[in-house]
Amino acid sequence: MFLVGILSWWYGDGWRQRLRIVKGRLARSSDYFSIGQLASTLFAPYRQISAGGVAGPIGVRFRAFIDKLISRIVGMFVRLFVLIFGIIVICLQVIFGCIVLIFWMIIPIFPVIGLIAFVVGWVPLW
Repeated sequence: MFLVGILSWWYGDGWRQRLRIVKGRLARSSDYFSIGQLASTLFAPYRQISAGGVAGPIGVRFRAFIDKLISRIVGMFVRLFVLIFGIIVICLQVIFGCIVLIFWMIIPIFPVIGLIAFVVGWVPLW
């Protein structure tokens, strides 16, 4: 009865808790890197306080245009770097989460394998 209770928790509530942990980790990473917001503001000016319209001679307007263009290019590279790094981190977390969930499924089998190896007399060749 004790073993049945442990296995029912392991493959029931324990499995759901582990899945919630993996999902929560992915959600926190996605929120931390702000993947959606970075993608939607990829070409927005980077930390430019005066991004409004500029009035004046053509030289002043051209300088403002170049300033905004450079600010957008810098912003694109910074956001793109953070976006790529965030996607890499999230992909690694997905892989690690899948490995954890697979190990969670097969860990209860290890004592049975060890008992069979003990009965057979198997010794590792180290």
